[in-house]
This record gives sequence, C-alpha cells and structure tokens, in this order.
Amino acid sequence: MTQRDTRGGVTTLRDLPQGIEPPRDLWPQIEAQIVAGAAAPVAAAPDRARRGGRPVVRWLAAAAMVGCVAVGVWIGRSVVPGSAPPLARQAQPAAATVPVAWVSDPRYQREHARLMSALGAQLAALPPASRAKVMASLATIGKAKEELENALGKDPSNALLQELLVNTYQDEMRVLTDVREASDAGEGI
Repeated sequence: MTQRDTRGGVTTLRDLPQGIEPPRDLWPQIEAQIVAGAAAPVAAAPDRARRGGRPVVRWLAAAAMVGCVAVGVWIGRSVVPGSAPPLARQAQPAAATVPVAWVSDPRYQREHARLMSALGAQLAALPPASRAKVMASLATIGKAKEELENALGKDPSNALLQELLVNTYQDEMRVLTDVREASDAGEGI
C-alpha cells in the first residue's frame, strides 16, 4: 500500500515506476558519435598544432624552468650550512658530529654585526619592561640557533633543520631591527 498526497504526487520511492522505456532507441546516435569521435583526432591534428603545440614554446618553457632551478641551487649554496672545506674534511677523523660553519651572505654578516654593536645603547634607551622582553627574546633565539647548529652538525643535509635555522636567523634580525626602530622612536616594544 503506497501513500500519495491529495494532489497525486510522489511521496516515496515506491511511488515511482519500476522501469521507463525511452521514447526512441538511443544506441544508433551513440554509435554515430563514437565513430565520429574516432575520426576526429586525425582531422584535429592541424588544429592542435595551431592551438599552442609549438615545440619551440615548450622547449623555451623547459629551459626557463631548468634555469630557475639552477639559479635557486646557486643562491641556496651561498646560505646553507656546510662542514669544513674539502681538504680539512679529509684531514679530520670521522666523528659523530661534524662542526657546522654557517656560510652566509657577507651583507647579512655586516648588517648583523652593525645591529649587534649598537644593541647596548639601544637597549639602554628602552623602558625596563621592553628591555627585559628583548633580552628574553634574544636569549631564546640564541639557544635555538645553538641547538639547530648542533643538530645540523649531526645531520648536515637535513633540509628542515636548515630552513629552521634560516628562520631563526631571520627572527633574530627582526628583533634587532625592532629594537633599533623602537629606540630611535623612544618607544617600548
């Protein structure tokens, strides 16, 4: 027994008919489209060449991509942690921890040295609460740098540790720059 509303509409799935025959046979049209589709790629080949299948553009795109990767590797080599120079590595006995020397951009080193040399005077210009925050931040960053450098000494090729160390150096530069700006303005941090 099925339930129908007063208008005669469908209220449950049981009210639907079990099978519905299409008004016409669809298979001849489907077959014609399949046959036409099989012949279409031959006719579409000249169209595909006109749409952007130019081999020169593809080769230029591939060359540009290889160039970008090469530049990235070249730039990355100037800021990744490395061990001692090759000759020094040969003279050293194998150890569990390799001393890591951070090879960085000379501009970074100059700017870092400049900010560090002015830090004492800039801290003195800050209110005591701000000075304490800065000192705590720099101590935390210093400890993080030391731990990351030690971890990189054990696993120099670890990309995650390298990225974390770069981020830590950037955090330190941000703190030093904020201190400089705050002391110049005479404000706290």
